[in-house]
Amino acid sequence: MKHIKRWPALIVLIALICLTGAPSEAAPLRVIIDTDPGVDDAMAILLALNSPELKVEALTVVPGNVDAAQGLQNALKIVSLAGRCDVVVAGGAQHPLSQKLITAQFWHGKNGLAGVELPTSKCKADARFGPDLIIEMAHKYPHELTLIPVGPLTNIALAVSKDPSIASLVRDIVIMGGSVTGGNVNGAAEANTYNDPEAAQIVFNAGWMVTMIGSDVGERTLMTRKYLAKLLAHHGPQSDFVAKLADFYLTRSEKSGYSGAAMYDPLAVGVVIDPALVTLKDMHVDVETKGEFTRGETVANRMGSNENNVLHGDHYEIEGVIALKPNARVCLASDADRFLNLFFSRIRGK
Repeated sequence: MKHIKRWPALIVLIALICLTGAPSEAAPLRVIIDTDPGVDDAMAILLALNSPELKVEALTVVPGNVDAAQGLQNALKIVSLAGRCDVVVAGGAQHPLSQKLITAQFWHGKNGLAGVELPTSKCKADARFGPDLIIEMAHKYPHELTLIPVGPLTNIALAVSKDPSIASLVRDIVIMGGSVTGGNVNGAAEANTYNDPEAAQIVFNAGWMVTMIGSDVGERTLMTRKYLAKLLAHHGPQSDFVAKLADFYLTRSEKSGYSGAAMYDPLAVGVVIDPALVTLKDMHVDVETKGEFTRGETVANRMGSNENNVLHGDHYEIEGVIALKPNARVCLASDADRFLNLFFSRIRGK
């Protein structure tokens, strides 16, 4: 007789399934990756393309690791290698907003892809201008689109300056850029913010919450020879390509005194797949655009306020503090092993 009491609940459950359909997995997140395709960009793009949690709507190309023309060709070859000509690839800005471009072939090889020559792309570039494409898709998919800029923020700054409304339309913006504990191009600045500080300052103050995956955390999320060995045990077009990139990147990093290769850009994609991979803290972040030694530095206010200095005669006195509204979720730490296992499992799968 005890089982009879369960029938009404069972009937209700069956009725709900009939009305709403069987339970299903969450729909993949729509993303645009804004990229300057170098070695870790290529890894980030392939991670995204091989992750069912994400639907890569487009790659928009920005100059950074390589110039704009080389970056566009690299992006097209990467999506072609993955058999994903359905992904829109569009060129964007040709140079930073207010300074000359600084490229990084030292770290990424002459062609930006460790000197690895991929076959001619079967995919074609979209004729639209990258920032305009970002605006168009933000309106097409309101509150569904996540932006993942992993290069200088030039394209994003151009888009949000032309149409400030996209700041409230995108679901999230997760950047690889900045640092709260010193830079990787000098004592203060991370490479992406250093390459276009004016663009970065626009993006951080556009009215959205920027999730900032900085170089300081990337440098504690290191690919080592141990992980490369796991990849070399599985062959395929994508895994073999990533293995060549990884070997070049590791060799360069080791010669420069590092114990492994920083997974900067892939970690930003990983955070969109699984936010629990990192520890975040809300802060207010500004970007230094004028300092002689600090241009490009991301200045994160860990206190959440500034002292209020009020003039009294010939001097100022502190009269309390002025609260600052957070504009960024700043990454402080990552679960490096869990992320690396995720990355290599996805790449080995292809």
